[in-house]
Amino acid sequence: MRKTALLAVAALCAGTLALPAQAATPSPTPSGPSPGAPGVGDPLYPTLGNGGYDVRHYDVRFDFTPVTYDFAARVKITATATQALSRFNLDTDGNTIDSVTVNGTPAQWALTPGHTGQELTVTPAEPLHVNKPFEVEIASHGNGKNPRASVTGWVFGPDGGFASATQSSRADTFFPVNDHPSDKATWDLHVSAPEGYVATGNGELVSRTGDVWHFRVKEPMATELLGLSVAKGVYLYGTGPHALPLRHIVPQGQEAKYGPIVAETAAHLEWTEAKFGRYPFSTYGIHVYPGYGAALENQTLSLFGTGWFNSPTYANTMIHELVHQWFGNSVSPATWQEAWLNEGPAVYYAALWNQEQGRQPLKDRMRIVYDRLNPVRLKDGPPGRPKALGGFNIYDGGALVLYALRTEVGDAGFDRIMRRWVQRHKNGVASTEDFIAHAVKTTHRPELDGFLRGWLFGTENPPLNWDAAP
Repeated sequence: MRKTALLAVAALCAGTLALPAQAATPSPTPSGPSPGAPGVGDPLYPTLGNGGYDVRHYDVRFDFTPVTYDFAARVKITATATQALSRFNLDTDGNTIDSVTVNGTPAQWALTPGHTGQELTVTPAEPLHVNKPFEVEIASHGNGKNPRASVTGWVFGPDGGFASATQSSRADTFFPVNDHPSDKATWDLHVSAPEGYVATGNGELVSRTGDVWHFRVKEPMATELLGLSVAKGVYLYGTGPHALPLRHIVPQGQEAKYGPIVAETAAHLEWTEAKFGRYPFSTYGIHVYPGYGAALENQTLSLFGTGWFNSPTYANTMIHELVHQWFGNSVSPATWQEAWLNEGPAVYYAALWNQEQGRQPLKDRMRIVYDRLNPVRLKDGPPGRPKALGGFNIYDGGALVLYALRTEVGDAGFDRIMRRWVQRHKNGVASTEDFIAHAVKTTHRPELDGFLRGWLFGTENPPLNWDAAP
């Protein structure tokens, strides 16, 4: 998870945290179709996502003009109604809607303000039946630099192009989506890039037709992991463990500088696979983009600003984002308040890697976190119940929870918990309650329920046996 713009999103939404999710429409009654809820009731962002349907697939055509930043988008969403729907919502922000059809028939639509963007309310010509599939197609256009109601997901570089950094709720600044990690889907992305530019997208590059690049995401992906870009870049290829195809994008003319860096990814994959088992997707790579100032785990194609590689410890961040491919991408959080499930493992294993490289011992790092965490628990919430995203409690506090668990159950028990977690919930969505139950089941130790609740939800740190700590 990136550590810059995400904080701004949380700040913009902070005023909504105390609001009950009264915007949600009551559950449908047997009397007939009713509106889908305009939010999933997320504890931090009640109006993110939408109710009444489950997205199965996004098919996106995205045409972008460099330098002017104009674009046209057409997204076809295949979904299944989870209730009889008279109307339903999608999330969007800052773009012009040109047309909307449902099952090939023009539909009525309206835009209204939302807490983190805008709500696109779609009223189909005929109500949608429960448990039945439907297709909605939306054509839109805009400019990447247009003002948005909230933080943008667009990142601009000196090349006149862009990259997408959409965490946590900014995919809707590109085209309408159901913008919550609890509703994952497969994707086809068709991105145009004129001569002199390349297009990138999540998943596999399956073909090119003229200036259109076609990408396919076979495994379910949350909208917050969208990895689009049109940039002056160069593709570099490699092979990872088990002949895994690797593809990286580096700035044009800087292959000699970044080629050896991205080539380290194969060794990083070997290290992480030894911890969690086989990499969960069909390809991986990193995109180095000079317009970005952070690092972000876009699914199968992590995004890095060039500044990260000025530090001798840049590989720590590469490990961090790679760990996210298992924790956060393959296994996504049920709500944003459970983001420690993503960030805790990413921070923990990056610190473990750092120790194995002969730098800071993990115990020393965790002692520092332990001493700092108590006041953060009171101010920002404990690791498992944060008041906002992007804080020390989620990142380092989440890592400390895992370190305490390892101290309690031993190395072998901890490794089983973590490896089996990503195997059990592969390509799915899971919650903190799921993790607690999983730890108990894996170790056959019911007392871990109370142990983990104290670390995750307590207002102060429980005691930690530093003499026994690894």
